Amino acid sequence: MITILLLAVPLAAALSAGLILRLRPLLQRYALARPNARSSHAVPTPQGGGIAVVTALVTISGLLIAAPEIGGRPDWIWLSGCTLALALLGAVDDVRPLPAAFRLAVQAGTVGLLVWHLDGRLLPGAPLWLERGLTLVAGVWLVNLTNFMDGLDWMTVAEMVPVSGALLLLGLSGYLPPLPALVAASLLGAVLGFAPFNRPVASLFLGDVGSLPIGLVTAWLLWQLALAGSLAAALLLPLTYLADASLTLIARAARGERVWEAHRGHYYQRATVNGLSVPGVVARVFGVNLALAALAAATLLWPSWPVTLAALAAGLALVATLLRRFARAPAPAPAEGDARP
Repeated sequence: MITILLLAVPLAAALSAGLILRLRPLLQRYALARPNARSSHAVPTPQGGGIAVVTALVTISGLLIAAPEIGGRPDWIWLSGCTLALALLGAVDDVRPLPAAFRLAVQAGTVGLLVWHLDGRLLPGAPLWLERGLTLVAGVWLVNLTNFMDGLDWMTVAEMVPVSGALLLLGLSGYLPPLPALVAASLLGAVLGFAPFNRPVASLFLGDVGSLPIGLVTAWLLWQLALAGSLAAALLLPLTYLADASLTLIARAARGERVWEAHRGHYYQRATVNGLSVPGVVARVFGVNLALAALAAATLLWPSWPVTLAALAAGLALVATLLRRFARAPAPAPAEGDARP
């Protein structure tokens, strides 16, 4: 199994990068993201790199799941089907924006299908209807916050590489079942294949066609980690995204703003306005995410309440320090950077 998991990373990376090279002329012609008042990029830039990322993720995981030591094909079928459905939704929305209510309904439907097919209990002491309802809300939120946070070059890379890499390592160590470990390896490779094209200043954006399904796959992976008995680790790994997006949403709602509309109020966006360069922002996010991955691993290596509580406290402190820094960033000469619109 170790060979299969490690093989998935370069295969997915190669397929993702190869598809981008073939698709980029078409995206340049038909899928340009033009700057607007909420954008951080200055020139029209093609979007839709998520087509290659999602295709590589589904294809490589689908090929390697044939290995008998992986198993779980029915679960993979549901996951890949829902992933492709959200990719289609994002592709349409990239070209012609859809009503927010329709987008939310489709997202809730796809997340609901995966929640329905979860095998096991995340909160054994809670009523099943309450657990499934909370899981549905959490899944829809993770889909959307992944989309919200995909607003700077390499931001999704800085988040997904540590998260999927940590999940792969947990799978190799036996803390995560084979199928989620394979999906994590395929996601890691697909994002790495996309990374060179999204390097600041980006020549290609992920687009909703990528951010929405990546959010869904990440939610499913974290559910699987929690079902394996690692709820604290599942909370720690995406904590940077969760904190930035959730606190921003709460603040905007308190001000009476339309929370479903695009904006530039996230902490990472405020950091660039306040003078931090795009590489400086994503480097800090990447570093904090590596630390969160280490804390998540600690809760598994030393499974006790004192260690778990200490890890959660340390993770919250790290993320709070990061967001504070972003909100009060120094003002050196700004460097070039970009974001999705």
